[in-house]
Amino acid sequence: MKFEGCKALFLIWKGNSKIMPKSKTYDEFVEKFKPKKTTDDCYTPPAIYEAVKNWAVKEYGLEGKEVVRPFYPGGDYESYDYPADCVVIDNPPFSILTKIVNYYIEKEVKFFLFAPQLTLFSSRSGSFIVTDSKIIYENGAEVRTSFITNMDKYKIRSAEELRLAIIKAQEVEEKPSLPKYEYPHHVITSARLAKLVNRGLEFFFGDKDVSFTRSLDSQRPLKKALFGAGFLISEQRALEQRALEQRALEQRALEQRAREQRAREQRAREQEQRIYWELSDREKEIIKNLG
Repeated sequence: MKFEGCKALFLIWKGNSKIMPKSKTYDEFVEKFKPKKTTDDCYTPPAIYEAVKNWAVKEYGLEGKEVVRPFYPGGDYESYDYPADCVVIDNPPFSILTKIVNYYIEKEVKFFLFAPQLTLFSSRSGSFIVTDSKIIYENGAEVRTSFITNMDKYKIRSAEELRLAIIKAQEVEEKPSLPKYEYPHHVITSARLAKLVNRGLEFFFGDKDVSFTRSLDSQRPLKKALFGAGFLISEQRALEQRALEQRALEQRALEQRAREQRAREQRAREQEQRIYWELSDREKEIIKNLG
């Protein structure tokens, strides 16, 4: 089988268990076929959608009207059968948002749509509801989001109640965190040692220093299994381990302060490089005639 554009050589030896090592080119080839996270795949978590829908229904008096969602995988919003006097409350593909907004305005379909905050004004039509909500969508993409509608009396407005509702819904939507276990310093696991390695701290354990274990005895009926297993170490080695972990914590604090300092310096540089753009005479004349 021939793969166009693939520079890697795939070689299979029949009846032989030897496998050629994967090359960087091979990894790049495989990577091309992995699904990518795009703004068009930002499916809305249910709790967040309900919060947005409930706010819109209340704000625009939509009680009793049919709410439709024409944007789904494989769906075609232009061929969708819109019931009379319905309202679209949905998260559309962001790449064709302007086209969608213009279509609904032309067809006189009421809508309240999710929109990316950064390019919110790219669609000149409709009204803009600015919330700058940080939404983590179901594909893991984090997008600053606001909204576009044709039901508001203002062209641009904020909506604090909606912003807070999304924050609350996002807290509900987050998966419950697993319990975090804290083991005595006499127990070492690969995850525990990884924190030391990531800080450049070295450690050495000989065969006589450790005793392998898959679980810890407990006062409960069942033992506490160690994920990935672990080792027990002596009192002296435990003291050394505690000192290393303390150094790791101190290094992490130093790194955090260094990151914050770099961020402050970067903001200062950006402030110095900021260019103030003057309005033209034509734009000043437009402003003069605005209400």
